[in-house]
Formats: sequence, C-alpha cells, structure tokens
Amino acid sequence: MKKIILMESKLLARDWPYLAFSLALPVGLLLALGQIPDLAKPNPDFGGERFVDAQLPAQMILLSLMTLSFTVLPGVLTSYREQGVLRRMSTTPVHPGRLLSAQLLINLVVAAAAAVLVIVLGSLVLGSHVPSNLVGFVLVFLFGAAAMLAIGLVIASVAPNSKAAPGIGSVVMFPLLFLAGMWIPREIMPDALRAVSDYSVVGPFVNAMRDTWAGDWPQLPHLAVMLVGLALFGGLAVRLFKWE
Repeated sequence: MKKIILMESKLLARDWPYLAFSLALPVGLLLALGQIPDLAKPNPDFGGERFVDAQLPAQMILLSLMTLSFTVLPGVLTSYREQGVLRRMSTTPVHPGRLLSAQLLINLVVAAAAAVLVIVLGSLVLGSHVPSNLVGFVLVFLFGAAAMLAIGLVIASVAPNSKAAPGIGSVVMFPLLFLAGMWIPREIMPDALRAVSDYSVVGPFVNAMRDTWAGDWPQLPHLAVMLVGLALFGGLAVRLFKWE
C-alpha cells in the first residue's frame, strides 16, 4: 500500500496546477468575501456573530472539498486512464480497491491542507473563529471528506474520458451545494427539501461542522450518514472501476 501511495503521489505532483487550484480557490474567496463590510458586522441570524466568524470559513471548506472531489479527482484519475497509466498498473497484482484507497488518502491530505489554510488565514486576516471543538471537527472533517471523495471516485470510475469527468462532477456538485445550504440556508428550506439534505452526506456534514465550531460534539446520526455514504460510494467505485 505504501508503494502505491508513493507512486500515486508522484503522479499527482505532475498535476500541480489542479492541486494549486484546490488550495487557492477557497482561500482566495475567503479573503475576498471577507472584505465585504456587511459580512464583517454582527448578525442576529447567527446569534450576534459575524458571517466571517464561522459561516464563511465553513462554506469555503465545503467548497474546497467539493471542488477536489467532483472536478479535480475525477479529471486526474481519468487522465491516467487515457495516458495508459492504469492499463500498465492492471498488469500488476494491484487491486482496484487499493488503488482507489490510495487516491482517497492522498486527496484527503490535500483537502486537509486546504481546510487548515482556510482556518488559519481566516483567523489571522479576518479574525474568524477557530472550531471550538477541534477533536470533533477533525472527526467530522475526516468522515465527510472521505464520503465526498468516494463519490468523486465513482465519477472517475464511470466517466468516459478526462474531458467528460469534470462536467459530470459539476452536474453532481451544484445540486449538493444547494442541499448543503450554500445559497439558501437549510433552516428556511421546505421540510421535504431539508429531509433530502439530511441524507445527502453534505447536509449532515455542514450541520456537524457547525456543531463543532460552536464547541459541541457532532450528533451520531450525522456521523452515521457520512459513514454509510463512504461505505456505499466507496464500494460502488470499486465495483464500477475500469482500468481502460
């Protein structure tokens, strides 16, 4: 497994523009949006906190995860298929599950780096709050990020080529951003739509992340949905994966 991770890391390093984009997008948006005066004022809808204190960093972490999971990861992995990298690997004893697990772990590290940048720079530049329950936050981040990356692996497994992969990922990403409350807060969604959001992986992820930011522990149902999503989509990715 170590050899696979090392090899995949070297391959991914060749696609450094994709990685740079995954890191620069959330940080750039965080710092740009943080300059809007209205977002830096106390808001009664957020318990008197500013939007930049917790809501904005949380949204940027979610956006970073989705960009990495639904556009970058599928595009890179399908390009390996087109270049014949995966075909050569198919002649070795490597099982698809080990390859996809290595991809998930590597991209999880990239996602974690983006989250750390958002939290640290948000705190230093905008005075944003750091998650009060750091242990709970790390747990939620790992579960949620792994589940979303597993969905990205499914896209990479079924996409016909590297040009189609990001397009398919975008079709998946934007509805999930909506369900996560990126444009309409989940609190004002109709009951039926909020129920869909509760079982969409991203809904529980956002709720659990907010809980840890406020110093609480994530609720077990939220963690359960993310774990089920990881198992379901991870297994589906392995089943549908094609070397060429």
